[in-house]
Amino acid sequence: MSELKVQSFTMSLDGFGAGPNQSLENPMGEGAGSLHQWFRGTRTFQRMIGNDGAGTDGPDEDFAARGFENLGAWILGRNMFGPVRGPWPDDAWKGWWGDEPPYRVPVFVLTRYPRAPLAMKGGTTFYFVTDGIASAHEQARRAAGGKDIRLGGGVATIREYLQAGLVDELHLAIAPVLLGSGENLFAGLDLAALGFRCTEHVPTAAATHVVLRKD
Repeated sequence: MSELKVQSFTMSLDGFGAGPNQSLENPMGEGAGSLHQWFRGTRTFQRMIGNDGAGTDGPDEDFAARGFENLGAWILGRNMFGPVRGPWPDDAWKGWWGDEPPYRVPVFVLTRYPRAPLAMKGGTTFYFVTDGIASAHEQARRAAGGKDIRLGGGVATIREYLQAGLVDELHLAIAPVLLGSGENLFAGLDLAALGFRCTEHVPTAAATHVVLRKD
């Protein structure tokens, strides 16, 4: 049975998953570039950018690789697909990853504005969902064919799914960084009341990995 999982989601020590003023130049917001150092050094990330054989092993790599296991679909908030705001001016923007994104499965992008499905090299097809998070979840569940669904973010999208009680597992990588402002992942949320408990806790030099599962 499909589960909806947040994998390799990096946040700062003070709870921010993105900095302020996100833009094309700063897609994760100002000051947030250092959050993902743990991931950039892994074999999984290096493979994603075409550097086969590069990268490090160890717990950071183990968690990065786990995030791509048994996946049948993804769900993304619109900002995770691109910086375009408002109605789509055209079909020129095709995502952050170029012609061959690393997803390789159907990806359901939450948006208020319709757009035709976008097929890319390597097996990724972006579907643009305009009727809410429950619809995206159901479409992803059908597309996944019994495999898991990865909820890729951003912060507001993860918060919506948590509040709706649809997330089964979260893997958080807590970076040793303070942002001070931005988008706070857990502000106003009661994870214990939502049924989550900590099942793994693994510190490394670059991050502290925490896995939360719903009882």
